[in-house]
Amino acid sequence: MHRTPDETPAAPQGLLLVERVLGNRHDAAWATRLERVTVDHLRLDQWQAQKNRFRKTTESGLEIAVSLDRASHLHDGDVLVWDEAAGRVVVASITLNDVLVVRLAGVLGELPEILARTCFELGHALGNQHWPAVVKGTDVYVPLTVDRKVMASVMKTHAFQGITYEFLPGTEVIPYLLPHEARRLFGGADATPHSHLPPHVHGDGGHSDDHQHGHGHHHH
Repeated sequence: MHRTPDETPAAPQGLLLVERVLGNRHDAAWATRLERVTVDHLRLDQWQAQKNRFRKTTESGLEIAVSLDRASHLHDGDVLVWDEAAGRVVVASITLNDVLVVRLAGVLGELPEILARTCFELGHALGNQHWPAVVKGTDVYVPLTVDRKVMASVMKTHAFQGITYEFLPGTEVIPYLLPHEARRLFGGADATPHSHLPPHVHGDGGHSDDHQHGHGHHHH
């Protein structure tokens, strides 16, 4: 049986199979089409959105089986199901945390020893907080793993000379990230349970994080 590009195939056992994204609500053409229909939202958090294979129920109770290419993941506003005749239109709605963006461009003109010291001190400060980070060009992206005021306080306390920072919505940052970088920033960042504990060495050489001081670690 042939189907048009906009039709979504049915999966076995009553599921709707989504193997590709049809479009995005932020595109002008799709925004116009979606104005005339009732949209059913597939609500995802920032961890679920990084998966390319999963099953989940929409707000209306429709079961969706997502099976995308390995290197693909969903973005906020992706149109997953379009069956206007049957009244089934499903759009992904993704909630991403804000991101702390640390700008290093201001120290690039400094003497090498000043640049090295500043970057080392910044790395030490972030590592001491157990905050994951991704470096893109001269910017460092850090997901909000604790309250925004706490992260701002840490940056103000260190007062890195020549370094500026700001908080941006995750939806503005993620288009600039590769899939593995997005997973590092948004994949389970909410699970980080601590923000100002003593630093520990983390590696792949058989190190265990079962410390005897009353807290656990989550790594992603």
